[in-house]
Amino acid sequence: MEYKFSNDVSEDTVNEKLEKKEQKVYDQKPTPAFISASWSALFIGMVSYCIGLWNAYMELNEKGYYFTILLFGLFSAVSVQKSVRDRLEGIPVTDIYYGISWFTTITSILLLVIGLWNANLELSEKGFYGMAFTLSLFAAIAVQKNTRDKKFIENSEG
Repeated sequence: MEYKFSNDVSEDTVNEKLEKKEQKVYDQKPTPAFISASWSALFIGMVSYCIGLWNAYMELNEKGYYFTILLFGLFSAVSVQKSVRDRLEGIPVTDIYYGISWFTTITSILLLVIGLWNANLELSEKGFYGMAFTLSLFAAIAVQKNTRDKKFIENSEG
């Protein structure tokens, strides 16, 4: 004799849950407010960081180092967002590209931290560069996500 307990799950319930999980659709169009906020944050973060570099009392090669880290970080963060999203949508992404995307993002952050740690700057300046960099990376990910979501919705409607 087989007893059914209240926490037993039938195969039908398990299959229904699996089907629901597999049918995940990204059909939530980002709101204009979120799109505007994302682009504004990206613009404010990048411009603030660059104005800070422009006005800093550093050698030109040091300014170039920090500017290159910003560009490297932005590209890497967008690459991570794209590869994560591709995998969620079932688009093939090689493990090597996925790994390199994460590695370069972490590396850009570490290079900024190491550069600022060793820089001859006031703590407030170091904090400013760290926060402007962080804002820029986060905003780049949000802008990429919004762009991807909008394109997906447009393609599925048309």
